[in-house]
Amino acid sequence: MLALVTVTALTALTALIALAVVAMLGGRPRRESVGRSPGSSSVRIIPVLAVAGLLLAGCATTNGTGAATTEPAAASAVDQIRAGPREDLPSALVDPDADVLPDPIVDTAEIISGGPPPDGIPPIDAPTFLPTGAVDFLADNEPVLALEIDGDARAYPIQVMIWHEIVNDTVGSTPVSVTYCPLCNTAVAVDRRVGDRVLSFGTSGSLYQSALVMYDRQTESLWSHFTGQAIAGVLTGAELDSYPVATVAWSDWRDAHPDGLVLSRDTGSDRDYGRNPYPGYDDIDNPPFLFEGEVDGRLAAKTRIVGVGLDSTPTAIRLDPLLEAGVVAFDLDSTAAVAWALPGTTSALDADRVSGGRDVGATGVFLATHDGRRLTFNRTDNGFVDTETGSRWDIFGTAVAGPLQGATLQAVEHVDTFWFAWASFAPSTVLLP
Repeated sequence: MLALVTVTALTALTALIALAVVAMLGGRPRRESVGRSPGSSSVRIIPVLAVAGLLLAGCATTNGTGAATTEPAAASAVDQIRAGPREDLPSALVDPDADVLPDPIVDTAEIISGGPPPDGIPPIDAPTFLPTGAVDFLADNEPVLALEIDGDARAYPIQVMIWHEIVNDTVGSTPVSVTYCPLCNTAVAVDRRVGDRVLSFGTSGSLYQSALVMYDRQTESLWSHFTGQAIAGVLTGAELDSYPVATVAWSDWRDAHPDGLVLSRDTGSDRDYGRNPYPGYDDIDNPPFLFEGEVDGRLAAKTRIVGVGLDSTPTAIRLDPLLEAGVVAFDLDSTAAVAWALPGTTSALDADRVSGGRDVGATGVFLATHDGRRLTFNRTDNGFVDTETGSRWDIFGTAVAGPLQGATLQAVEHVDTFWFAWASFAPSTVLLP
């Protein structure tokens, strides 16, 4: 989350390191939010050297000329639904506990500054895209975020998302924000509409349960990236509709979507795309960054899991057993479902380069029925095969061969994430297998 981008951000970094030194000498400085009385709850800065280290690892500066990183092929914009203007309303960015605002739905003392100022990690507000066949900067095993709405298929490379975290986009004529939080290792795509408003989202610079806290530019309410809910501000309690998004290998997405669009590296920012600013972060023996909650002792904090049913019957499926078995069948709210995993996708949070990480595979979760018929699946060397018809299915839940060729399974929203994050937002979760 902490890829700094401006001179202001570098100044903040210098101050943060100074605060860390003060902390080592026994001081415990705190920053009170502007306009907040000293006795009220505050957005805290934890001045530890670990913060400074991650900030330095992610540090990059904007091109002095303002020129964007260029692609070998020309990237192009797509039609966008324009967000609304900034409204004259009290800002939760300034004071989430202001008397004129609704009561926050979380303890604002647990909203912790990660270091950068708002939009210090720059969202992509004018994304440009390349056709699938024009992309030459991705390794076959690199992770991309796969999103499809009304036949409009997009891929968002993690090597770009890790530096920006939010893309405000329009997919299938729907205004969406595609988000990725490196610290909780979670990708979520949400509809940017709330009532009559069309929102655009930025990075607040803060974390809640070590997960990205967004803010909307129209009301400056604070939003949990993990749940898609406004946790403080004018829109407190509002919930965004979400869409299934999967983290898959570039080669699998490329082969399945020859006519799709891929987020380019022409972002308006100069970054070392392809480098991982968090090397070793997904080491299971390392604690989560700026996480102050209690870790559910059923698993180690950074165990990778597949989480489904956050708003219904929360279920966590351990990734390693899923990768070994290939397929796990389970019931989700009394409905037959299947989770499957395919080796061949790197961890973006392991090695110095995104493409050099260990193999953590790709996952998909679907309803296990087609035309009212329940299907059972096994993984083979060529994908997934249903026992009932012998049809072969890809990681996206599309039958690519056999009697059901062309059929698709209904995707179930899921997150590939760390156990500590999932269990924090879904403490009553069922754990499989």
